[in-house]
Amino acid sequence: MRVLVTGGAGFIGSHLVTRLLSDGYEVRVLDSLDPQVHEGQPLRLDPEAELVRGDVRDPEVVRGCLAGVERLVHLAGAVGVGQSMYDIARYTSVNALGAAVVLEEAIQSRSELQKAAVASSMTIYGEGLYRCPREGALHEPGHRSEAQLAQRVWEPRCPDCGASLEPAPTPEGKRLSPASFYAIGKRDHEEMFLAWSAAYGVPVTPLRFFSVYGPGQALSNPYTGVAAIFASRLLNGHPPVVFEDGAQSRDFVHVSDAVSALASALEPGRGDGTPVNIGTGEPTTVLEVARVLGDQLGVAIEPQRRDSYRAGDIRHCFADLTLASDLLGYSPAVSFESGMRELGGWLAEQRPDDLVDEATAALVARGLTT
Repeated sequence: MRVLVTGGAGFIGSHLVTRLLSDGYEVRVLDSLDPQVHEGQPLRLDPEAELVRGDVRDPEVVRGCLAGVERLVHLAGAVGVGQSMYDIARYTSVNALGAAVVLEEAIQSRSELQKAAVASSMTIYGEGLYRCPREGALHEPGHRSEAQLAQRVWEPRCPDCGASLEPAPTPEGKRLSPASFYAIGKRDHEEMFLAWSAAYGVPVTPLRFFSVYGPGQALSNPYTGVAAIFASRLLNGHPPVVFEDGAQSRDFVHVSDAVSALASALEPGRGDGTPVNIGTGEPTTVLEVARVLGDQLGVAIEPQRRDSYRAGDIRHCFADLTLASDLLGYSPAVSFESGMRELGGWLAEQRPDDLVDEATAALVARGLTT
């Protein structure tokens, strides 16, 4: 059984490739080895995999990579909420056109393809689901207004009574409200793959990943996940930069759990045609991430709270895992505490460049934060 993993030399992809090889697959990887992700970093791809270096937007390269493939995992894409808000054309090209080329070339391979999985993201929800503490009603708030954020009132408010809403587990049926160009691209990935599946009869499962972390992240990429960004700061003796008040929360899922979900989704009949959340179902504040990483690294540096906000940021979102359990048999195996211990051990041997100030300055210059 041969599988193609686009973006397979990246963080999640390289872990997935190792898992698929151990499961007995022949694995082909298509990756551009983007310098923003890979420059100065060792290639962590298992040497047993066949690596094709190329652009996912190149039809000829994609066509060759799909030859003889029975499973497809599409992970390739430009990653980063903040950067996507000003590098709009590149993000749209890599993400939307890249997916379009893969799907167009896969038309000729559909007689061999038995299943595809595509990486989506929790960012497509915008804000998560909330509950009113007074009335108990569930709410799907829109984006917080500029006026509210300017007043440093961070929590979404109940439209009926004005109370601060409390975050609740977010199910797949929640209204989608992407607030960044990255998120729009991920929503498009889902819809493009599902439309292609319906037309050509190849089952597809989109996986909505929450905040994936673990060993092997690109620590010098200032647009990657918050755990990696904080780690890069701490390893260079700098305070983690926290926007708002630091009490905003995310669902941090270990990369091994993300990989288990992908491996399950590659089986025909598992989650066919249905987007599925992949997280832990537990919220963790960004301040807690900074504290735990500092403890693991033995670095006593308090986070720098900017008391400002970024365009496209949300306050709270964590996963409802009911569908993941029912359709994929998925249950997260790695707790936040044990995952952070493992991450801390790996981080202790790393020496990343800290480019966070540079990235923040780019947002400030464009009026995307203050």
